[in-house]
Amino acid sequence: MKILLLGSGGREHALAWKMAQSTYCEQLFIAPGNAGTAQYGRNLDIAVSDFEKIKTFCIDNAISLVVPGSEEPLVKGIYDYFQQDAALQHIPVMGPSALGAQLEGSKAFAKQFMLRHNIPTAAYREFSEENYDEGVAYLRAHSLPIVLKADGLAAGKGVVILNDHEEAVAEFSQMIKEAKFGDASRKVVVEQFLTGIELSVFVLTDGHSYKILPTAKDYKRIGEGDTGLNTGGMGAVSPVPFAGKAFMDVVEERIIRPTVAGLEKEQIAYNGFIFFGLINVDGEPFVIEYNCRMGDPETEVVMPRLQNDLLELFKAVEEGQLSAQTIYEDARVATTVMLVAKGYPEAYEKGKVISNIPAPTQDQLVFQAGTKAVGEDILTNGGRVLTITSLAADLGIALTHSRQTAEIIDFEGKYYRRDIGFEFV
Repeated sequence: MKILLLGSGGREHALAWKMAQSTYCEQLFIAPGNAGTAQYGRNLDIAVSDFEKIKTFCIDNAISLVVPGSEEPLVKGIYDYFQQDAALQHIPVMGPSALGAQLEGSKAFAKQFMLRHNIPTAAYREFSEENYDEGVAYLRAHSLPIVLKADGLAAGKGVVILNDHEEAVAEFSQMIKEAKFGDASRKVVVEQFLTGIELSVFVLTDGHSYKILPTAKDYKRIGEGDTGLNTGGMGAVSPVPFAGKAFMDVVEERIIRPTVAGLEKEQIAYNGFIFFGLINVDGEPFVIEYNCRMGDPETEVVMPRLQNDLLELFKAVEEGQLSAQTIYEDARVATTVMLVAKGYPEAYEKGKVISNIPAPTQDQLVFQAGTKAVGEDILTNGGRVLTITSLAADLGIALTHSRQTAEIIDFEGKYYRRDIGFEFV
């Protein structure tokens, strides 16, 4: 198979690493990729949403599978673009239709879908410019804390939790009146605050059957002790210690099965990953959000623990044979620690030389995210720069190994959280 992977982050580096191991992998291309993905395939100067260039490349190079890593091309309809073009219809896209991708692309769409299919989630209301004043009144009467979510895509930063009514009204105003998150916050979802521990559950589905992948927990806040601004993710662990068989049986019965059945019932085309952002409230799982792709940095702990051939699973999805597959997990624990640029998630500098990146071993992998190669040097090229994944029999040991390597790798302004997995150690 000749595969085109779309994306440039640590998730795409992990997917490239995983797919390159497959006996089905004849050639791998990554658009646009980063300095790390270049180790496993050929990087291309093509943007993930430049469908015309993607089409030309796929035809000219006899691509047999397209794997969108990030949400952008999926929400913009790359699956439909291929389905509707006679020259591309024979090339499977491992992701949902634009309508299916609205599970991530619109918080309101996702909430309405969950209500229709009796999937447990926090109570909510949605507001826009049309009912803005009603929204202000609703916020002033709302119990604290208040959760505000930009309806559309906001690079993982469109969720704000506030403990003051007037601050909530001010944020609400910035979102809707001042377009704080652009078009993403033209509509705002106000959600009930749930107290519990969050986790990420992933499935691969062919729209009918599904397979549950290793669980993970990521850490969104920039500061230790889960403080400060939200980020795209500062680290992750897999598996999640409290997500044992009994808990996961409930997740499957109440959340996963009705989600896939709901997609099928509503005839929403969906081949690919579903990410369930869940919260465990006293043993009861609730859906916080859906994503239409793998998470980042969760992919960097899930893929190393997944022992299956990933392309074989993708092939089974395309052929409608996923139900015949069995998922195999590495018994070891995986942890990842993200190194970020100084100032992230706000303004940060690029172009810093990175040194001392170790070669991969059976117990540790460094996945690059915001990097680029310039001559012999690897430079920082994003807020989240790279992530260090370690595997060990014990969570504490794996975390220690990730932190030790985080100290060794160097670039100006380097920052990372030293407390990833803190509530489990």
